[in-house]
Amino acid sequence: MNTKQPKIAVVTGAGSGIGRAVATELLRAGWSVALAGRRLTRLEETAALAPEGASVAVRTDVSQPDDVAALFAAAVDRFGRVDLLFNNAGTFGPGGVAVEELPYEAWRHVVDTNLNGAFLCAQAAFRQMKEQEPQGGRIINNGSVSAHAPRPHSVAYTATKHALTGLTKSLSLDGRPYGIAVGQIDIGNAATDMTARMETGALQANGVIAPEPVMDVADVARTVRHMAELPLAANVQFATVLATAMPYVGRG
Repeated sequence: MNTKQPKIAVVTGAGSGIGRAVATELLRAGWSVALAGRRLTRLEETAALAPEGASVAVRTDVSQPDDVAALFAAAVDRFGRVDLLFNNAGTFGPGGVAVEELPYEAWRHVVDTNLNGAFLCAQAAFRQMKEQEPQGGRIINNGSVSAHAPRPHSVAYTATKHALTGLTKSLSLDGRPYGIAVGQIDIGNAATDMTARMETGALQANGVIAPEPVMDVADVARTVRHMAELPLAANVQFATVLATAMPYVGRG
């Protein structure tokens, strides 16, 4: 990115975990950030971690088109443009539920948040980035190593993360005429509230419960910042960042 241009980001799921870590990393690096999430108090806590930064907190349910439209309107009203969308909001859904017992409502909630929400935010970002001057921007989708390999009893989460890879590829192609670069970061076992159970024991493919290594979420945030600050002529299409010894590559 040309450092002479403003650096304005929208980060969804910014109230906790990876979203909070990325938002504070960007704020401390001089970005202005629209913080999106379901709980305003958590967004305000994120903003307080980088009080020197320029941020605006917008209560947003990414599965609701009107909320997403309001989020991007608030970002543009406050900062004038959008240079980056970190499409991060997501949910694992009910853990440990066999596919034959998964309620449809639970499936639908995961799909609405992880996939439909990502699409709605990307669509809003496209509309803004296409029309603004100078034209263009970047979208980084938060995939997961589940975009490559599932965990047991994770059918809804895994299906949406595989779908995100297709969304990323399609958006990347469609963004070319407008200077919109689209990439995906696939993350494995970053230490957040969502992955706290990994350190005490997670179900493995062979049916064994075993603890797994985790990594500092700050390492993920620095990777996202690197992707975000590339010039728009360059793009990290896919990046995988994971705890080095987690059971993912090969047979664990």
